[in-house]
Amino acid sequence: MDFGFTREDEEFRARARQWLHGHLVGDFASVAGQGGPGSEHQATDVRRRWERELGAAGWVGIGWERSRGSYGNRAATLTQQVVWAEEYARAGAPARVGHIGENLLAPTLLSHGTDEQRNRFLPAIARGEELWCQGYSEPDAGSDLAAVRTVAVRDAGAGNGAGGYRVTGRKIWTSLAHDADWCFVLARTEKGTGGHRGLSFLLVPMDQPGRVEVRPIRQMSGTEEFNEVLFDGARAAADHRVGAEGDGWRVATSLLALERGVSTLAQQIGFAAELDRVLRLALRDGAVERDPVLRDRLVRAWAELRTMRWHALRTLGNGNGNGRGEGAVPGAPSVAKLLWGRWHQRLGELAMQVRGAGAALGPYDWTPHRPYELDALQRLFLFTRADTIYGGSDEIQRDILAQQVLGLPREVRR
Repeated sequence: MDFGFTREDEEFRARARQWLHGHLVGDFASVAGQGGPGSEHQATDVRRRWERELGAAGWVGIGWERSRGSYGNRAATLTQQVVWAEEYARAGAPARVGHIGENLLAPTLLSHGTDEQRNRFLPAIARGEELWCQGYSEPDAGSDLAAVRTVAVRDAGAGNGAGGYRVTGRKIWTSLAHDADWCFVLARTEKGTGGHRGLSFLLVPMDQPGRVEVRPIRQMSGTEEFNEVLFDGARAAADHRVGAEGDGWRVATSLLALERGVSTLAQQIGFAAELDRVLRLALRDGAVERDPVLRDRLVRAWAELRTMRWHALRTLGNGNGNGRGEGAVPGAPSVAKLLWGRWHQRLGELAMQVRGAGAALGPYDWTPHRPYELDALQRLFLFTRADTIYGGSDEIQRDILAQQVLGLPREVRR
């Protein structure tokens, strides 16, 4: 596919830009740019209202296929979806609280869900009314997603349909679980299985007092957008299992391709804004004149960001545009994760290098009422230390490429 923008795409861009300009006002303008990685705790009430504002105007879930029903979104080509993501990022609009539902769960339901599941969950996501979190990682599993210990057993009295499940276990690093209405959970439904076998993909309501407990995790950046989630016999309806019982690994890895793949196009615009902030600081303070090595690193960061964009566009062009990852370049999601994770980490390091000794000072003097404050670049540096770990560690991504692309044998485990 020769990726480019048509006249219709540019007209779509103008409509998107006009709508954003007219609606990013008042409370919404006051939280512009807030809620990104490391700051997802910011202004969640206003951002949740913004999610409903987007939904009412049809800007959530644009381009979802309509062959099996209408889910409350507007039609859009693949390139127009990219246009919207670019304009949203350029407008400095608030970070989306509905990202996980719209960009991860919804394409998964379109690919693997039933008509009943799509009709139940997609309209609520498209209206910005229901928020989701992701129940994958576990405390004792490290980066090995297949080492799932959370179990789900059949319970004839739970949920709708032919019985349901009782889910028991712990999930960790669950973004925005404290605000989510639902969680998609990878759980072991076949006793005695291990690894990829015997797993199922379940949709679990979070509003189950005594059965679902959310514990915020305070990070070194001082924020608490990650959580530990404890399930103690939490109920999941049988007809809220996505895919066949025991086929959860296939569904879960399909979703991971979405998380690590071409959705990084909009993310890269945010990266460009961060790089621009670092560049302006370096020019203002004269750091680029004093330090040729730093100047070289800044130029390299710009070039690498452009390379990431062209890689993402190439990947997008080799798919069929249905959001399912079908026809995509083998290993492309893992390559994308390796590229942006380490790049963003280096950008955080660059931000501190440009600041010099001043990087050790916070924006405010310490007080009992404000004991731990960081500015945006300090949060960038601290939060990016995790970029090569969350969403699939670099080591796991290299294993995927070695096995699935290069055809190398699996490591022998003793």
